[in-house]
Amino acid sequence: MALNIDGGRVPPHNDDAERAVLGAILLSSDAFNEVIENLRREDFYSPSHQALFDAVISFQQDHSGQIIDLITITDYLKSKNLLELCGGMAYIASLTSNVPTTTNAVYYAQIVRSLSLRRSLIKFSSSLFDNVFDESKDIANLLDEGERSLSDLQTSSTSFAEKYQDGSILVKSTVDLLMERLKHGNTDGIKTGFSQLDDMTGGFQPSEFIVIGARPSVGKTAFAISMAIDMAIHRKIPVGFFSAEMTSMAIMERILAAESRVDSKRIRSAVLRNQDTNAIIDAAGRIYLGKLYIQDTPNIKLFDLRSQARRMKRERDIKILFIDYISLINPESNANVPRHEQVAEISRSLKSLARELKIPIVALSQVSRDAEGKEPNLANLRESGSVEQDADVVILLHRDRLVNNGENDNSSKKNEPQIMQNGFPVQETKVILAKQRNGETGVIKMGFQNQLVRFVDLER
Repeated sequence: MALNIDGGRVPPHNDDAERAVLGAILLSSDAFNEVIENLRREDFYSPSHQALFDAVISFQQDHSGQIIDLITITDYLKSKNLLELCGGMAYIASLTSNVPTTTNAVYYAQIVRSLSLRRSLIKFSSSLFDNVFDESKDIANLLDEGERSLSDLQTSSTSFAEKYQDGSILVKSTVDLLMERLKHGNTDGIKTGFSQLDDMTGGFQPSEFIVIGARPSVGKTAFAISMAIDMAIHRKIPVGFFSAEMTSMAIMERILAAESRVDSKRIRSAVLRNQDTNAIIDAAGRIYLGKLYIQDTPNIKLFDLRSQARRMKRERDIKILFIDYISLINPESNANVPRHEQVAEISRSLKSLARELKIPIVALSQVSRDAEGKEPNLANLRESGSVEQDADVVILLHRDRLVNNGENDNSSKKNEPQIMQNGFPVQETKVILAKQRNGETGVIKMGFQNQLVRFVDLER
């Protein structure tokens, strides 16, 4: 009855553990309740054990409140013509007589589940082996499917259902956490480096999908880079940064300008003063010791992005990922699918990836032309309402456009003195916290230093 694969070897299984689990749930309702949520029909190797486990589940659903035991289940099997399929009455009776102890039911179930996962891994490996030889299949798709399947197996290996939590215990743990935060601050979220934004959000939380939207040239990339600099360089938090728009060298030029406080135009044109060179060398030393990892593939495919993100997490243990930006990701769907559905697919995938890697993912997005010249809102997120729906946090940037003479295109502000910080002019920018699933919304005023391509907290 055993299926022989992999050179004639029998797949991993343990008949004794399977019999012990089935015998325990027929003897004890407590054992039934403890293991029933953790096992599936497919976890049992023997077809008769699969059929009996299935019948126990069906009996419980059809006869809610009635105790499951040897007599009730055999009577049920007879009524369904399943008794012989499950091994017959003598075999089912032997299951209950050979159970060492029902208190070990969960342990027996864990053995069954573990061996089931091994068989799933063998099946996956065999399928991957066959697909690799099929040259009609795209290799990039195979790699992505393989990584995703392995990730699912890894997740399921630790998903043995936990018991519900007693409120009296949970409240104590929660108060202990609050006391810890009072002493050391909120350490759950990753601080952005901007004090007002951190006050409102508590930092970016693990598994959150954060969207930053703005019209072109308002500073989406600069805002993301400013946060990445504070995290990766000043606080040594491993940060992944995907750019589908700019090369890694162009991003590093921006980082050098922001960190050294040397005009980005002078860096691009290589017209530097002595103090500029010294400042750049000092900044380069700090960046060298930082933990920033940049991927700059143009028009990156969605499955490539996921694969590289998993690799960054695995090899560098990144704690946050920035993506610049959503509209430049190439989805997996074919070109005939409407653009809003493609963006929805990307959005869902990024949200899922954040949960899988247990890190915040910050994705940049353009807002529609309707928001030109006015404050954007959630409805202006470009091409798909699913981005708004999937996002846990949405941050929108708005700033009055500059006209040719360098002044704000707003007559009421032309006579106001120019704001300066660290010797460079600052353009006031609204950072609109338009959505926060677990917190407040509101508007923060921050400063954008165009010459340094960086955002700063406005001095009060």
